[in-house]
Amino acid sequence: MNGASREALAAARERLDALTDNTSVDAARLAAELAAVTALLDREVSLRRVLTDPAQSGEAKAELAHRLLGTQISGTAADLVAGLVRSRWSQSRDLVDALEQLADVADLTAAQRAGTLDDVEDELFRFGRIVTSNVELRAALTDRKATASAKGELLRSLLGGRADAATERLVTRLVTAPRGRSLEAGLESLSKLAAARRDRMVAVVTSAVPLSDLQRQRLGAALAKLYGRTMHLNLDVDPEVLGGIRVQVGDEVINGSLADRIEDAARRMAS
Repeated sequence: MNGASREALAAARERLDALTDNTSVDAARLAAELAAVTALLDREVSLRRVLTDPAQSGEAKAELAHRLLGTQISGTAADLVAGLVRSRWSQSRDLVDALEQLADVADLTAAQRAGTLDDVEDELFRFGRIVTSNVELRAALTDRKATASAKGELLRSLLGGRADAATERLVTRLVTAPRGRSLEAGLESLSKLAAARRDRMVAVVTSAVPLSDLQRQRLGAALAKLYGRTMHLNLDVDPEVLGGIRVQVGDEVINGSLADRIEDAARRMAS
């Protein structure tokens, strides 16, 4: 997003945080309602254009949103949507993208309240690795001819009872309504949103063998000191690393032998 849309999304994220700081607000229900509005506006292009028309006043658009949605969703969700349409958007599609992101953040907030946010982060990462390594599964989940209900049933058989409820909801929305995104890009975006809930960065760590608890702690501390932010480690094992370690933070890749990196981490912690 650029310009007006970026500012509108930032303001909406602040309103969402203020709402979900109130423990009486059901964050999971709010996520479901925002996802439903996302689906509606993604489908109804003419309505989306009306609600983002810069020639119309913000109050008029907010009133229309309340009139159309007020009986379908909670007052909390309707107020949030009304706030969104009062804002200016560079493109009408940006409104739908913002709603989708707010729905995801609300579900991650629900996980954070339940104390399972770390589990959700790890499950999103592991699911992404499974999809990448299983060509048939990826094909089934991205098959444009398959119905949303069929994909949802497949995900329930894979994740039901094995993953956190928030993980299942997030992945199901992504798979059944990708909105032009690849599955990999969608999972990466969700991982970043999850990390941001604790103001953390995500490091993808690939090693030849599983790291010990002490090695994980040292590496996490060294990376946190290097980047100045708490670091969440997504761990993967690849024998082809040949005794070394590969760390990717965003677009930056750090390569080095495991012994050298741990020794460097120890020096950083001691300095």
